[in-house]
This record gives sequence, C-alpha cells and structure tokens, in this order.
Amino acid sequence: MTEMHLPPRPYAIAHRGASAYAPGNTLAAFRKADILGADMWEIDIRATSDGVPVVFHDAELADGQSLNGLSRDELREFLPSCPDLAEVIALAAELGAGIYADIKDVDAALATLHLLQDTEINPVIIGAFSPQIVQTLQEAGSDYPVAGLVPLGADPHAHSAKADIIHLCWEHMQRPQDELTPDFFNRAFLDSKHVVIWHEEDPGRMADIRTKPVTGICSDTPQLVNPFKAPTSYPFSIVCHRGAYPIAPENTLPGLECALAGGFDYIEVDLQITSDGEVVVIHDATLDRTTDVTGLVRNHTLAQLRKLDAGVKFDPFFAGTRIPTLKEVLELLTRYSARAYLEFKSAPPAPVLKQVLDAGLLDRVFFWSFNRDFLMQLRAMSPEAQIMTRRQDYPSLAEAIADYSANLVEFLPNDDLSEIASLRGSEIRSMIAYMGDDEAVFEHMVKLRPDLFNLNSAFAFARFAKSIWSDNFYW
Repeated sequence: MTEMHLPPRPYAIAHRGASAYAPGNTLAAFRKADILGADMWEIDIRATSDGVPVVFHDAELADGQSLNGLSRDELREFLPSCPDLAEVIALAAELGAGIYADIKDVDAALATLHLLQDTEINPVIIGAFSPQIVQTLQEAGSDYPVAGLVPLGADPHAHSAKADIIHLCWEHMQRPQDELTPDFFNRAFLDSKHVVIWHEEDPGRMADIRTKPVTGICSDTPQLVNPFKAPTSYPFSIVCHRGAYPIAPENTLPGLECALAGGFDYIEVDLQITSDGEVVVIHDATLDRTTDVTGLVRNHTLAQLRKLDAGVKFDPFFAGTRIPTLKEVLELLTRYSARAYLEFKSAPPAPVLKQVLDAGLLDRVFFWSFNRDFLMQLRAMSPEAQIMTRRQDYPSLAEAIADYSANLVEFLPNDDLSEIASLRGSEIRSMIAYMGDDEAVFEHMVKLRPDLFNLNSAFAFARFAKSIWSDNFYW
C-alpha cells in the first residue's frame, strides 16, 4: 500500500458527488463537486450481472428490480443516468479529482481495484462496510489505503480491525462530534489507522470536526469542509451575485446557502414587494423567467407566490424550490454569521430596513437600487445604513460618493480603476463587479486590490485565487 500521510487540512470528500445539488452518483453531481472544490468524490460501486462495475448506491432500482440481476445494457436502458465506474474514473482523471470508492458488492471489489490501478488518480481510498470486502481488498494487495466503514452502534476499532482507515458513519447521531475524543484518536493512531468522518452538512457541527486530526470529511455540500478564506496578506471579501452560479437556482435558499457554505462573505439578493406588502427575493418584476407561471410579482400575494416552483426551470433536481422571503434570507445570514448586498427592486426601503433592524443585522448588509429615490429615502431614514453607489452613473468619483453619502463604490473592470487606489485608507470601500469567468480579468482585478469583488462565478474566482496564493488558502 502507498504510504498515507495526514493532509494539512481534511480532504473534502463529495458524498456521491455534490449530491445536495444534483442526483447522487451521477456525472452531473461529480462535475458540480469539482466546481465546488472537492478533493475527492465518494462513489458507491456495484456490479451488474455481467460483471461491469457501475456507480449506484442501492441494491435495487426504484421499481424493485435487483441491480445485480441486470446486465450493463439492461441497466442503461432502465437507468440512463447510472454511469460505469470507468466513466467516473475518466472524468476524475480529466478534472484532477481523487476517488473514494465505497464498494457495495463483493463481486465489484477486485474489478474496482484493477480499474483504479490502471490510472494515475490521486488520492484514492477504497473501502466498504463489509469486513469481507475489506479483507478481500487487503489480500489482493491493494495499492491504496483500505477503509472500513463503521455503522452506527458498531465498535469502530473492532469493525475496522483489518482496515487502514476508520470511516465513521455517525451522521444520524445527535452530537457525533462529542465522540471524537483524544482517547479515540490516540487508540486509532496507536493502531496506525487514519480516520474519515461521516457525511456532514450542518455548519455548526462541521466547525467542530474540521479541526480534528482526520484525513477526510464527507459531505453532500463539499464546499463546507474547507470553506474559502482570503489570504491574510489581502483580506478581501467576495459577494456572490444571486447566490451560487452555476450550482443552484438564483435567488433561492439552496443557491444562497451553497454560497455561504463555501465560505464567501456576502450574498447578493434582489427584493420585490408582493400585493399584500411582503418582501420576497426574486430578480425580475415578472415570474416568467425563473418560475413555472407567468405574471407580475406585485400582482400576487405571498401565499400565492409560495406555491410556485422557483427551481424546476433551472434543473428538475430543484423542483419544488420556493421563492424565499427576506426574513428567510436574514435567518440564513444569522446561521452563517454572514453578510448581504440587498438590492431594492420594487420593494421600498421602509419594510426592508425594519426587517434588517429587527434582525439586528444593519452592520452586516449594504444596500443599492436603480431607483435613486429609494436610496435617498433610505439615507433619510438611516444615517448608519451602508449604501453602495456605482461609479458608472456619475461624472466623477466625488459626485458618486456625495449624492447620498455612499459608503461603497462599485466599479466595472473597464472603468478607470486607478480611482480604487484613491479610496484606500478612507472610510469608503471599493468593489469591482464582474459577471464573467475569464482568468485574465480575474488577474487584472486582483492587481487593483479592491475591498470586495461582486461575482457571478465566485467558485471559479476562488479556484483562481487559490492558484496564486496557495500557501494562504484553506479552500
């Protein structure tokens, strides 16, 4: 077996791919895991009746048919989205991802091992719940560390006695992190074993476990394992425009939470008013582009809007996703200790400001609108509110700031960005907005060192930033 060392930070292992944002164990889920910065993909492997290893979790299909009773061709007919292991390995090699192979069928064990050994994928871990499969892999002389997956209630040291890695599957415990005691790790390390952690999606529990001496952490939301942090030498903030493009639907809770789970400081949301005076989050004045109906947002009550589907047009995986309220977004900020850029569309300042104040989040948001009257009203109501201005809307920088005593100036990449330098050290912050993903533009923006970046492709920017400040990044 290739010698394994404890990594400097836990491997982010995408559980069945980024399965919070695409069907698990599909190529779509693995591609999204790559966008989200996962180090490895956890894949479940079974064998068809003709011995082809395929990536699928359950022993049976939805109609009750046994998977291992079907040939590969028959399975493809019933379940076109189920990939061969070879297809997943090829994608991992193309994208530079590691593989965590969870073997479900003993008949798939050696075929999986041989397929992986013919590649240069790194890192690779191969394992199973079954001690029989673990023993089979060890006796075959696995080149890779072998993991024993430990079910709830089993003794982790005894169950994984023949494995190199103890993989704790304790996600259904109330506080599994409390079991990760010094005594547990001391015993594991005395037995020369590494530890991998259950799939975790709760930010509070993740904060407790990511600092433990573990080799990897599984998650349906792999960006949560090692969230983005700017380098200490340049502590900039990232604003995620309408959430997490291209992972989840814009201006929805899945998309907004995806961005915050990735460690980004700000989410940008657009605020509309309903016919009964409630504030909801949706960009367009009409419902046509992002929901399953047509019509004006302002002609619907909140109750009517909450029945609409704001996810299915983006991807059927998100069918049933609802238009969120401002209150839900503010609750999300509290949960993640995060910030927001709130843009008034049809929603006027008064009800928005009240909700922000009631939530105690005025110091964690900034505001803007195409409607200048809204910004003047907001400034009159709240001298403390942080309000953005756009440099492109005024003849000079001084006029842009003076109009309503702005606290933040947004520039575009083709503006006279030398003005950013004039704001350094002042109380006025600078931000560059860019909705593309061209690394040449990223490089140009970084050299100008604004305080914030407002981005449509935050994860692409994070990957670029990591490449130039690799020693200072967790992500």
